[in-house]
Amino acid sequence: MDPVQAIANPTRRAILRLVWEQELPASEIAARVDLTAPATSQHLRVLRDADLVAVRVDANRRLYRIRLEGLEELRSILESFWTGRLASLKRAAEEMHADGG
Repeated sequence: MDPVQAIANPTRRAILRLVWEQELPASEIAARVDLTAPATSQHLRVLRDADLVAVRVDANRRLYRIRLEGLEELRSILESFWTGRLASLKRAAEEMHADGG
């Protein structure tokens, strides 16, 4: 799944906020977002597949943290969307001004 689709879900955005500054086990993430373990696991899998979180195995726990490289890719995607839109808006405004509008 691409990063934009991954963050379209509000639960996944909440999970990203949780692991932004600290590494957390899946069980704690599940408790904080009020989900079952299987549902949390599914959301974490989507975030991993989108390269937005990384997992580290520590004994019998899986610890999740944000992947800054994945966020950089997401930022780049979002910036390219806005850059194109803003350039179109700028051209339209300039044309309107040139026409005396």
